[in-house]
Amino acid sequence: MTTTPFPTSTNHPVRHPPSWWAGAIAGMAAGGTALAVGELAGALAAPKPGPVIAVSNRVIEHAPVWFVNFGKQVFGLADKPALIAGTLILSILFAAGLGVISLRSRVVGVAGIAAFGVLGLIAMGVDPQGGWVYAAAVSLAAVVAGVVSLLALLRRVPRNEVPDLENPISARPVERRTFLGWAAAMAAAIGAVAVGANQLRGRAAVESARDEVELPTEVGEAEIQAQVSAAVASEVANTPGIADLITPNDEFYLIDTATLVPQVDPSSWELTIKGMVDREVTYTYDDLLARASTIAPVTLSCVSNEVGGQLVGNAVWQGVPLSELLDEAGVQTGATQIRSQSVDGWDCGFPTDAAFDGRTALVAIAMNGEPLPVDHGFPARLVVSGLYGYVSATKWLKEIELTTWEAFDGFWIPRGWSKSGPIKTQSRIDTPRNGETISSSGAAVPIAGVAWAPNLGIERVEVQIDDGDWFEATLGESLGDDSWLQWSLAWTPTPGQHRIRVRATDGTGETQTSEVARPAPNGASGWHTITVKA
Repeated sequence: MTTTPFPTSTNHPVRHPPSWWAGAIAGMAAGGTALAVGELAGALAAPKPGPVIAVSNRVIEHAPVWFVNFGKQVFGLADKPALIAGTLILSILFAAGLGVISLRSRVVGVAGIAAFGVLGLIAMGVDPQGGWVYAAAVSLAAVVAGVVSLLALLRRVPRNEVPDLENPISARPVERRTFLGWAAAMAAAIGAVAVGANQLRGRAAVESARDEVELPTEVGEAEIQAQVSAAVASEVANTPGIADLITPNDEFYLIDTATLVPQVDPSSWELTIKGMVDREVTYTYDDLLARASTIAPVTLSCVSNEVGGQLVGNAVWQGVPLSELLDEAGVQTGATQIRSQSVDGWDCGFPTDAAFDGRTALVAIAMNGEPLPVDHGFPARLVVSGLYGYVSATKWLKEIELTTWEAFDGFWIPRGWSKSGPIKTQSRIDTPRNGETISSSGAAVPIAGVAWAPNLGIERVEVQIDDGDWFEATLGESLGDDSWLQWSLAWTPTPGQHRIRVRATDGTGETQTSEVARPAPNGASGWHTITVKA
C-alpha cells in the first residue's frame, strides 16, 4: 500500500474569506465618499441643502414630541449639531454593515447604497430649499461615487491566509498594507471634499450683498439714539455685571430649527402676502428698504427661557409696520390669524389683532443700526412685541398668509406648545451671581439686573433678602414699554449665607407670579432666586 505524505508546506497559501473588519472599512469609506460627494454637489448649488442636512430637516419635521423633548433636555442649544452628528454616525454604521454584507454579495452592497441615495433624493426633493431636479442630480452623483468606491476597495480587500512555511514573507501583510493605504487615501479625499463643500457653503456672497445695503436714515433714528445714549450713561446702566441695555448682535440669543442657516440673496428675495386678503401683494427687498421708517427697541424672548435664563435680548429694530403692508393687501373679515413662513419652510401663527392693536409689529430689515445679520434672518424677519418667538418671530421671511385661528397650527403647536404665546412678565438678577462670595466689610453691594414685559412695560421691581421685606429697586432709564428695563438696589450684607429674590410688576399693575413653572407649554414662571455668601 502506498501513501501520500501530508505536506508540511506549500508554495501557495490557503486563502479563506476576508475578515469582516475589512468589509466594514470598505463600507464606511464608500459611505463617507457618497456623503461627501453629495454635500459637495449640494454646496455647488448653494444655498440648497445637501443630503445630510435635508435628512436632518425631515427628522426635525416629523419627529415625535418625546424625541424633540429628549433632544432639548439632553443637548440643549446643541440639539441640531447633535442631530446632524447622529445622522452622520447612523449613515456610516449603515454603510459599514453594507460593506460586510458586500464581502459575500456585491449586488446587496450596491443596492444598499442605491437605497441610501433614494432616501437622500426624497429628503432633498421635498425640502423647501431643494427641488426634485436638484435632488436627483445630487443623489445620482452620491450613489455613483459610493458604488465606485465600494467596488474599488472590495477588490483590494486582503484575505486570511495560512502562511507559507517555506516562504515566511507572506503576501498577506502586503495586501493588508495596500488595502489600508487605499482606505486611508480615500478617507483623506473625503476630508478634503468635506472641507471644500463647507467652504463653498460659506456666506461670502450673501455677506457681501448684506455689506452693500445702505439703510435709510429716518427722522426718529436720532431720537432713539439720544434715548439710548442717555440711558446707557445712567448710574444703573453702569452697574458692574448688569446686562447691556442694548444686546450686541453677536451676543443676541439664537434659537431656530434651521440645521443650515438659509443664505438668501436680497436681489431675488420677495415677500408675498396672500390668503384672506382683497389682493395678493408682493414686495421686493428694495421695496421694504425704501419704506423702513419705523425704529423701535423691542425685547424678544424664547419660550424655552428658564427663569433667570439668557434666552432673551433687547435690540433696536428697523422696518416696515406690518399693519401698513396688511392694509395694502386688504385684510378680509374673519381673518383671525396671521401665518408666516420662512424660506426653509418653518412657520408659525399669531392673532391678527396683534398687528393692529398699537404694539410694535414690524417686518424688520435692520438690527441695532445694521442690516439683519444672516443668523438673525437677513434679509427680513418679523418682530412682534409681547409674543414669544415660537409664535411670531419668523426669520428669513418668505410669506405671510391671512387665515382663521382654527385653520392653522404653527410648527410648535402640534409638538405640545400653547397656540397663543404672550411673553410672561419676568425679572432677572445679573449681579451678584448665584453661589458667589461677596464682601461683608460693611460696604454696599449692588444687586442688579433686568426686567421685561414687552408691550406692557415695567412699573416697578422689588428685591427680597432672605425672608425680609420687599425693597423697591431703582429703575434705569426707559426706552419704552417694549424694551426691558435695568434695575439696581444697594445692599449692605451681613456675614453668612443669604437668599435673594426678585419680582417685577408690569404696566397694568400685575406682579409676576411666584408660581414655579417650566417653559413648556407656555413659558416659565416664578421669581428668580439666588444664594450668596458674605
